[in-house]
Amino acid sequence: MGARQSAGRLRVLIADESPERLAVLAAAVRGLDHEIVAAEMEVGDAGRATAHEHPDVALVALGQSDEHALEMISKIVAESECPVIAVLAATDSSFVQEAAKRGIFAYVVESDQGALESALEIVLLRFAEYHGLEDAFGRRAVIERAKGILMERHQFDEREAFELLRQHARRNNQKIVEVSNSVIDGALHLPPQ
Repeated sequence: MGARQSAGRLRVLIADESPERLAVLAAAVRGLDHEIVAAEMEVGDAGRATAHEHPDVALVALGQSDEHALEMISKIVAESECPVIAVLAATDSSFVQEAAKRGIFAYVVESDQGALESALEIVLLRFAEYHGLEDAFGRRAVIERAKGILMERHQFDEREAFELLRQHARRNNQKIVEVSNSVIDGALHLPPQ
């Protein structure tokens, strides 16, 4: 399934210190039928645009200054939860390693037009998987916290606390994480069975 089929028309932020290259990237993105929500050349502007526009994906091109591109990546990652794709003129493994530390999800060499669409598709799929895992870990943490409360409150072991949450969820047609949130918030005081 292509990016447009699975994610619809993407809202893309482009950050590049070169106005000429920015125009080339913008044309490529429009050619893929995605919307450009911002095209920025300065680090501060890229950060503000990211926070304001909440793009689906950001493209950061490596220009003459590695540090400028790395600062843009850091600012965009700090301001939004969108995947960042680095766009390079040529493969540069040291830049890619540093950019990965700062949060890029992928990189593409700009001379390969077909790679841009593939990179968008792959990075959005991976980002969706990442958020799915992040949500699963968050749900698990909530359940663990509620079990801890019940274990302390009723001198239960972990299995008994989980069973109490599960039984209440089944009886009330709720998810265990919903019951757990109610226990944590103090809205639900489950008595021992």
